[in-house]
Amino acid sequence: MGHMSEDRTKERVASTAWWPKWEQELGEYINTCERCQKENRKHGKKYGLLQHIEEPKHPWEAINMDWVTGLVPGGKENYNACLIIVDRFSKSMRCLPCHKEDTAMDTALLFWNNIISTCGVPKIIISDRDPKFTSEFWTNLYDMLGTKLAFSTAYHPQTDGLAERMIQTMEDILRRFCAYGMEYKDHEGYTHDWVTLLPAVQLAYNT
Repeated sequence: MGHMSEDRTKERVASTAWWPKWEQELGEYINTCERCQKENRKHGKKYGLLQHIEEPKHPWEAINMDWVTGLVPGGKENYNACLIIVDRFSKSMRCLPCHKEDTAMDTALLFWNNIISTCGVPKIIISDRDPKFTSEFWTNLYDMLGTKLAFSTAYHPQTDGLAERMIQTMEDILRRFCAYGMEYKDHEGYTHDWVTLLPAVQLAYNT
């Protein structure tokens, strides 16, 4: 059947075969095929599989970013996700509470207020092909800012090395907070959950 795109492969299979959960299983199989990951992302304008990531020479010149979703709603805004950003030069991390349902515009504003406004515009952003980054808004935003959007290989997190492991560690911490219902009341009676404790966790991680 060759190494066609996922949509074309599903069309071929649908015309000749069927089994329970075939679409899900076929999609998972395609996403584990390294050749498919390389070949089927050649046609982007200037985006695609990143073969080599040069080491940055300045802070916040290149960053990794990823989302942790499925968190217990916390804080006054009932945040249920967290955007994690790692500076590849200093290995400093920023953790920004957000909502899984946030639009590309919401995420762009969050990024602008917390990263661009204080750290400048990165030259390279490495992510995991989140739909937010493939939206027309994000593409236009990066074109305007002169930022090159780089993608890591799906299902091959070792592409991003240390930064990816840092993100995974923070995800583990956040999920433990939620799994064990970690919250406490301070001396004034205010209840603190993962959202209000996040700045302290971020500080501890960065020092």
